[in-house]
Amino acid sequence: MTSPQSVIEVRDLTFSYGTAPVLEDVNLRVEAGEFLGIVGPNAGGKSTLLKLILGLLEPQSGHITVLGYEPRAATRRLGYVPQYPSFSREFPITVEQAVLLGRIGRWSPAGRLGVWAPIRVGKADRQVVRRVLEEVEAADLARRQVGSLSGGQLQRVLLARALASEPAVMILDEPTANIDLRLESDIFDLLKRLNARMTILVVSHDVGFISGYVARVACLNRTLVCHRTDAVDGRVIRALYGGQVRMVAHRH
Repeated sequence: MTSPQSVIEVRDLTFSYGTAPVLEDVNLRVEAGEFLGIVGPNAGGKSTLLKLILGLLEPQSGHITVLGYEPRAATRRLGYVPQYPSFSREFPITVEQAVLLGRIGRWSPAGRLGVWAPIRVGKADRQVVRRVLEEVEAADLARRQVGSLSGGQLQRVLLARALASEPAVMILDEPTANIDLRLESDIFDLLKRLNARMTILVVSHDVGFISGYVARVACLNRTLVCHRTDAVDGRVIRALYGGQVRMVAHRH
């Protein structure tokens, strides 16, 4: 079980793809209400760690608890925004329909671990969809085909889809990797507001940028070390990425 104020605990986690080690002896505790940044080089294990927390992969050793349960038992209490959409941009679906996919299941407190019961789309579900589209400032896109959206618009829709499940924890894998800096600021400003009611974990490639939003950064390159953002300096960045890496500060 997690500690009283933690929502995610990762203990002594190890994972490999075949003979290639990806994560080694990873330990992480995420507090309720935290906005945590996860940074590190490509192939450092960031996306793999997220998949393990989401229950999409199984640890080879070590243990993960999410909201007090095994990851798969808590999956639908997690909102997930992938780096790339999990559906074809050519699929004939509207924005409203895409966001409704986040309402397919609903958490039920019945039973010790809770159960998931499929639901039919009703008036209440459509009200939630309208609300979250307004929250991400995409209500005017509801009738648009997903394939017609720009990169920034699509990221807002993916965020709305995750919000439609009314999650306790939001997990985002480089949500701004393919959009410009102005839109990146808009997305992170929105995440900061959402953090008032949910715990947020976000993977980012830009340490300097997210330092303006998060209080703590998990630096991951096979192993994991957490730092408060005010302690992240050139020495920490060089140890994480290797070589001469320049850290750029952004003003918000």
